[in-house]
Amino acid sequence: MKIKIFIIICLLSAFINAQKTKSAPSKPVTDEYFGIKIVDDYRNLEDLENPSTINWMKSQTAYTNSILDLIPKKNYYVEKRLEFDKRRGYSISDLKITNNDKYFYLKRNADEKIAKLYYREGLSGKEQLLYDPINYKSNEQNHDFVINYISPSWDGSKIAVSMAEKGVELSDLIIIDVKKKQVYPEFIANTAPATLDGVKWLDDNSGFFYVAFSTIDSKSTDFYKNTQTVLYKLGADPKKIIAVFSAQNNPDLKITEDQFPMILNYDIKDKYYKGMLVDFQSYRKTFIISKKDLLAGKKNWTPFAESSDKAKNLDFWNDKVIFESSYNSPLNKLCRTSIASPNFKNAETLVPEKKDEIIKSYRITKDGIYYTTTKNGVEAKFYLYKDGKDNHIQLPYPSGNIDLESKGENFSDIWITCSGWANDEQRFRYDVKTNTFKPENLMPIVEYPEFKDIIAKEITVKARDGEEIPLSLIYDKNLIRNGKSPLLIESYGSYGVVDSPAFAKAYLLWVSEGGVMAIAHVRGGGEKGEKWRLGGYKETKPNTWRDLIDCTEFLIKEKYTSKDKVAIWGASAGGITVGRAMTERPDLFKAVIAEVGSLNMLRDEATMNSQPKEFGSVKDPKEFKALLEMDAYHHIKKGVKYPATFITGGINDQRVVAWEPVKFAAKLMADDGSANPILLKIDFEGGHGANVPVAQRYAGLGDIFAFALWQLGHPDYQPKKEIKK
Repeated sequence: MKIKIFIIICLLSAFINAQKTKSAPSKPVTDEYFGIKIVDDYRNLEDLENPSTINWMKSQTAYTNSILDLIPKKNYYVEKRLEFDKRRGYSISDLKITNNDKYFYLKRNADEKIAKLYYREGLSGKEQLLYDPINYKSNEQNHDFVINYISPSWDGSKIAVSMAEKGVELSDLIIIDVKKKQVYPEFIANTAPATLDGVKWLDDNSGFFYVAFSTIDSKSTDFYKNTQTVLYKLGADPKKIIAVFSAQNNPDLKITEDQFPMILNYDIKDKYYKGMLVDFQSYRKTFIISKKDLLAGKKNWTPFAESSDKAKNLDFWNDKVIFESSYNSPLNKLCRTSIASPNFKNAETLVPEKKDEIIKSYRITKDGIYYTTTKNGVEAKFYLYKDGKDNHIQLPYPSGNIDLESKGENFSDIWITCSGWANDEQRFRYDVKTNTFKPENLMPIVEYPEFKDIIAKEITVKARDGEEIPLSLIYDKNLIRNGKSPLLIESYGSYGVVDSPAFAKAYLLWVSEGGVMAIAHVRGGGEKGEKWRLGGYKETKPNTWRDLIDCTEFLIKEKYTSKDKVAIWGASAGGITVGRAMTERPDLFKAVIAEVGSLNMLRDEATMNSQPKEFGSVKDPKEFKALLEMDAYHHIKKGVKYPATFITGGINDQRVVAWEPVKFAAKLMADDGSANPILLKIDFEGGHGANVPVAQRYAGLGDIFAFALWQLGHPDYQPKKEIKK
């Protein structure tokens, strides 16, 4: 046994030394921006089809897997998640209810890898299997599809289903006749309804609108440019595009190539369609057109709301438009104006701005307007605006997040789904007459005794400039604050996205292993409204990672943890947050996880999905400097001792192209002055983390879980060492 242990130690040492010496191929390129020369040591790695790049990615991935496999309990997370699935029996997602009470949803049994499509007539109706994705293109080899979006027609007679290849966001859109359970022979290829606002059925259920791409080459830098909303009629040739809202179809609207012209959700009773130019701004330009005119082939879209009106979530109600307004409002308010003569800046206020609460969502029903609010993005409340009065409705239990469902303005039906960091989501139907909530869970309620002592606490941390940063803490109620607990702190901070409370079993399993979980709601997110988003945006982006640094220092000071027990975790745009936190304060963290992270922002504009309106453009001198400042790759310095780092990417990723994490890993390995491991893992079948079988998703999280606990010194996750007598 002693010899075996010694061999394991030698192998681990050899692996680390091999990694340090096997550097990535480097062909430096020098760019000049406004008189500033920038050397890019690994520009060559942007060619993901180059054999030397492919070989290096594969060798590093193999190395990473070999290291992770040496960690005892490496499979603990995956095994526990699969055990939880068996305990529940099945899971349900993407529930859609038609006005005539047909329920459509995706259901996955515990022993199944992917979900199938089911429906039932009413809540108590018999469940029927409608479609199994394993049957899609079953006559072709090497295909593995999942359903990532569904949209039933108004009457529930047909349903559009998005079929996505494993790890790829592009999909085929098929249509199923519900009564016959038959798939229409026509299908629409190269769509992305799961990410581009779905499909919108015509009032007579004869077809729908969807967003189409201008090219079928998903690797082209023009792929996300000049998109258009098109009309598809059932039975027609999908290749014959009928554009109804686009730059080419509507040149007078001055739609730019980087805007997504989309038709928004509407009701059958509405007389107009709403069109919006969607980009990465909070407030967008909106147009309307008569339904009759558009279906008759007319192009007379009329300007409705300007981005300067600061109006969003527009919903027609009789001859009025209801909307959320941030005009002259630090947070937001619920307002109403006329459809015929809209005045968004001087609209009627229905629900005024609330102190410390942001209106998150609302639904118009027969009984009034139900809406939800959040405080700091983590404390939710439920209200009903009716007959000019604002009524607070007591929830079944305190919740961090509430999702609303309804049938529309002609119905009383309203459902809420409540969830929190330490409580699983539950769904209720609200009865306004009796002021009661009736549970309507389609999934069984499961007990988790292993989590019974876990609590969630919401606090604020004063940043260096005086701002109060919301910080969510999840830990065992018996925690002794002696600085010895492993801390995993997750952060995002872009696009105004709110990191809403959810029953994340990954977080709870971390705590059950003796750790503390923290979620830092840094600037750049939307927890405190538009001001909060703009506080971590372009030139102000440094606030995003410095908020994370300040939250970490607070938790160390309060003895929740200590420097050698901290791991930070960021995904996607959260890569900016953790990448710059580690390069600015490498001494503060023991481990860093950058999951499909944006790590080379100066080159992000060269990708197909560049987002200069959110982060900036290298063509503008001020924004160039902002991009350089948020670029973690260019802030790696030779000889600095950096934390242990686990970096992941997906070869099919269309949001963060795989060369961003690859280049960051290569430079970090070459310049790091520490003996800490730097691991790169590329998923050669996956993308941005979506559209993968559940076991693959669990495995990815399991790697993160094991790596962090290994590096933070958890005794059960250390590769075996020689026992000295």
